[in-house]
Amino acid sequence: MQSVTEYMTFTTEKKRQYVNITSNVEDVVASSGISEGMVLVSAMHITAGVFVNDAESGLLADIDEWLEHLAPFREDYRHHRTGETNGDAHLKNLLVHHQVILPITAGKLDLGPWQQVYYAEFDGRRPKRLVIKAMGE
Repeated sequence: MQSVTEYMTFTTEKKRQYVNITSNVEDVVASSGISEGMVLVSAMHITAGVFVNDAESGLLADIDEWLEHLAPFREDYRHHRTGETNGDAHLKNLLVHHQVILPITAGKLDLGPWQQVYYAEFDGRRPKRLVIKAMGE
């Protein structure tokens, strides 16, 4: 088995932002030389996440609204007693999770017809890393 690891760094313009990284993941898979295997895509910060969904009009805004409804920004999170003000970002991460594992088939990222890979930033405007690790034969 072989593996290839690449890192990306994001500094988003907004506190909450969603970035389509499908082409980045496809590039790592293509350059890896792996024909059959898996690729792990993982946010390396607990206030960010990675998810798979469609790239349809309005969907990211709907997802953002849903996340804000379930884990709204509030001043009274206990976590804020540490001096941080990102308690909601930690909860949003739990909802979308921090990583996905995707199949590599015949040397290509094997997604459904409309599936895309997204980096989700919930406490942005500072550098954060993401790891893409392709593994297989």
